[in-house]
Amino acid sequence: MPRFLIVLDVDSTLIENEVIELLADAAGSGVAVAQITARAMNGEVDFEESLRARVATLAGLPETVFGEVSRRVSITRGAQAMIAGVRAAGGRVAVVSGGFHEIIDPIATQLRLDYWRANRLEVFNGVLTGRLVGPVIDAKAKADTLTEWAADFGVPLAHTVAVGDGANDLPMMAITGLAVGFDAKAPVRDEADVLMDVRDLSQLLPLLGLRG
Repeated sequence: MPRFLIVLDVDSTLIENEVIELLADAAGSGVAVAQITARAMNGEVDFEESLRARVATLAGLPETVFGEVSRRVSITRGAQAMIAGVRAAGGRVAVVSGGFHEIIDPIATQLRLDYWRANRLEVFNGVLTGRLVGPVIDAKAKADTLTEWAADFGVPLAHTVAVGDGANDLPMMAITGLAVGFDAKAPVRDEADVLMDVRDLSQLLPLLGLRG
């Protein structure tokens, strides 16, 4: 049985929510941000440009908003079962996200993920500045990260699985052994090897020969 590395997107994949929209709701910019998010996930606008525009609307929020938003996040059904099944077979599970470490870190710790990487929001004196810190995790960064983690785990790209729903997931899907579109937007539906329209991540296990 080969070992697999599963790399998932986070927003609308590992979790049911779009975190940037939850943060924007708190800032009063929810409607505008949701519209930009939809365009970005459909590949209609540059991801980094759209992310910086959305993050700019968060300026002035207190950093306590992270705790408030975390309480609203829901893990997608079947995630725990999928992670347990993959790890029991000697595999690893990771997430790479255009979202934010401030929300993802506790989720990754709770689920005992092997790797995770995301963007980081700038906070000064306890207040969000509306800017990001460090390099942006965009589509290319997702693909580069999957390659890095496969090398660290010692598996070929043919033994990696990428799971996502938006246009910024396409480059990592293009290099992986199996590309899974999870309740995916139009660009991903055209490129994915497998489409999953039932929101249950345990469906990955039979694909890997780990159940059923």
